[in-house]
Amino acid sequence: MTPEQVAAARKDIQHQIEVRGQRLNMLSTWGLFSPRELDAGSRLLLEQLELPKAPEARILDLGCGYGPIGLTLARCLPDSQVLMVDKDFVAVDYANRNAQLNGIGNARAILSNGLSHVTDEGPFDLIVSNVPAKAGKEMWYIMLYDAKKFLKPGGEIWFVSINGLRDFFKRTMKEVFGNYEKVKQGREYTISRAVKMKGRGE
Repeated sequence: MTPEQVAAARKDIQHQIEVRGQRLNMLSTWGLFSPRELDAGSRLLLEQLELPKAPEARILDLGCGYGPIGLTLARCLPDSQVLMVDKDFVAVDYANRNAQLNGIGNARAILSNGLSHVTDEGPFDLIVSNVPAKAGKEMWYIMLYDAKKFLKPGGEIWFVSINGLRDFFKRTMKEVFGNYEKVKQGREYTISRAVKMKGRGE
């Protein structure tokens, strides 16, 4: 690349996403996941997701990136509160910038490795995640157990993962939550769902 091309690459990447009848203007940058468009896994999750029935739901987007999932849900449910978390400070910065850019006041992003820095924001009605495929089984277990801790009884967790992980999440969701549903399997991604049953809290 020429110095001019490098300088251009430093600028924010601007694009639009449109899903569930919502259109959002997004800013992102190189180094973040799928910076130029809504990735297929996140789109599948958003298209298949059953929104909470409670209008004032509390929602957590785990590993939010620059915010496409959490901000779409915040726009769909304007009376809800959406917390977005990511371990990458650049992602958190862009997620908050994108909330401001789109005039979304019911969503914010914080820096957290998994749910380690989530304190009094819960309990949550819904936790969603486009699961990082390279995080490793130890981190996936931590995510599941922490999600169970922070969900309300009857709350749901929805994960989208590459198809190669579907058996892992089938097994581990049954292990952690006592139940599992394969909502949808596409060409590359699988949507997995579990419910925090009453009496199965920590």
